[in-house]
Amino acid sequence: MLKQRPFLIETLTAVGLLVAPFILPHLGFAPNTVNRILVWGLFGIGFDILFGFTGLLSFGQSALYGTGGFVAAYLLTQAGFPHVVTALFIGMIASAVVGYLVGLIALRRTGIYFAMITVAIAEVFFFVEFNPLADWTGGENGLPGVPSPSFDLGFAQFHFSSGWPLYGFLAFWYFIGIVIGLRIIRSPVGAVLRAIRDNPLRASAVGHNIHGYKLTAFVVAAAYAGFAGGLLGVMQAFMPPDAFMFDTSAQLIMQTAIGGAGTLFGPLLGAAVWLFLQDFLQSALGLGAAWKLVLGLIFVLLVCFFRRGLIGGIVDLFNYVTGRNVHHEPAEEAAAIPAAGKSGADAEIAREVAAAHMSASLSAASHQSGPILEARGLTKRYGGLLANSDIDFTVNHGERRGIIGPNGAGKSTFFKMLTCEVPPTSGTIVFEGNDITGMNVTDVCQLGLTKSYQVNQLFTRLTVRENLIIAVLAELRGKFRLDLFSSIDSVPGLSERVADALTMVNLTARADTPVSALAYGEKRRLEIGLALANSPSLLLLDEPLAGMSPQERVETVKLLKSISQGRTMIIIDHDMDSLFELVEKVTVLQEGRVLVEGTPEEIKGNPVVQEAYLGGVIEA
Repeated sequence: MLKQRPFLIETLTAVGLLVAPFILPHLGFAPNTVNRILVWGLFGIGFDILFGFTGLLSFGQSALYGTGGFVAAYLLTQAGFPHVVTALFIGMIASAVVGYLVGLIALRRTGIYFAMITVAIAEVFFFVEFNPLADWTGGENGLPGVPSPSFDLGFAQFHFSSGWPLYGFLAFWYFIGIVIGLRIIRSPVGAVLRAIRDNPLRASAVGHNIHGYKLTAFVVAAAYAGFAGGLLGVMQAFMPPDAFMFDTSAQLIMQTAIGGAGTLFGPLLGAAVWLFLQDFLQSALGLGAAWKLVLGLIFVLLVCFFRRGLIGGIVDLFNYVTGRNVHHEPAEEAAAIPAAGKSGADAEIAREVAAAHMSASLSAASHQSGPILEARGLTKRYGGLLANSDIDFTVNHGERRGIIGPNGAGKSTFFKMLTCEVPPTSGTIVFEGNDITGMNVTDVCQLGLTKSYQVNQLFTRLTVRENLIIAVLAELRGKFRLDLFSSIDSVPGLSERVADALTMVNLTARADTPVSALAYGEKRRLEIGLALANSPSLLLLDEPLAGMSPQERVETVKLLKSISQGRTMIIIDHDMDSLFELVEKVTVLQEGRVLVEGTPEEIKGNPVVQEAYLGGVIEA
């Protein structure tokens, strides 16, 4: 529906803002309360991009809120700056610059450590505002006398003082903020941010510079915070010092959780509930200071019973009432669905066509000869444990190589070194003439070396199609691009490449199914599809057949055969029969060293391999 009506949400938002002054007073909302809701809602749009869409929980937004607000207020009250809107934008820019610098520090860590760094930074800003910079910020007195916005158009003058007149000014900027926010989350950058939220490891492994995108989200959130802080001073005709307080960040987080993270509108709804209850509990019920206790209990109940916030609850209720709940096929049935509903033969033809399309970019490489990958003296130590020792390993263009070895032979560590997930203790790795030793996984993916994981690393909150879009975007756009306001549908060749990838892994009929609803065999095929989607010249597959049923193994072997045309592949697997059917040459690892190399027939008949690994089970 959104593709057919691309501006539906923006239109409904504009209508809602226009009718709000006629409806909200009848619901008990005072004009100043509505204005505060708009400021908090605008503040929350940036925070929701950071937290709801990127997965970064920051407790330091008060520092950026206060920075933008006090810069704008200082210009308007102390520096004699005459233009209110220009001062707001200067405050926003100052906050964005500070956000960039803070992000460089905070984003060096992840998870709880990132959150704790933002707490510390917020406390530092609060101290600096009250002490060293008190002459500029007013300290505990704040900055009074912030002027109201006014515009002289020659034929008419507009002055936005307070109450409902000021509502029009704030509503306009909230609308601009939501339009920009929607453009960002609908852009390729927005898609990458959601992938980082779900699985930063895999987002990096398919070729995206996740640090750059996290920093982008942090700066965007800082810009929103700074502009909202400036509006706070304009709304109150006074820039309060409590803008820098930790309580400000805490309220923002709670309001976003109440309304629904990852929706953009959640902070607005959460602010409406929070501020209405705050006024109601203090005024109507006369609870005094006890209002915080009651509101805290209400918050706990809302979060417990609406885990996706009020907006998530409303969506679930609407789907239930209208019967639009999505019922996916049972896992055992879904695994047998042929591509795009075609018969087995037609599906095979379609897969071959898709393979030809995806291999087109590899046509030049497929005619090359000589080594594509060389490892010399590769060694990895973990303290006193020697995982791999002095491995020499060469793979030629177009070769299909298998790697086998007992558990603990060092196969996974060896793979991680080849894809630069872990650095070798010593030795060198050369890929297509480039020394990639010490490079990161994102850069080697951009060079054309990718890997599927032994344990599925998928974007589980996204659909199958969206998963493949993330991988294809990394090739079409490079590892980092700030196309914040472009439509993802405008990326040349994206839809065609994704359609080919879906056909290749036999998931066309499941394209719009959430990954969480897939059968295990389908998830394994999607895991391969993510590694395949950005057309690597060297594809490493870590136990692609692990955990599959016999039928799923047969289908996956067919898949691997079809994608091997014109592509170099290295495969680890414990299914010897399937592996020997797929590869041309086998490397056997034992105790972190290369034991022997040869063709599948030579390996089957090698007494050293039978004794050391196969135990004489496999006969020549």
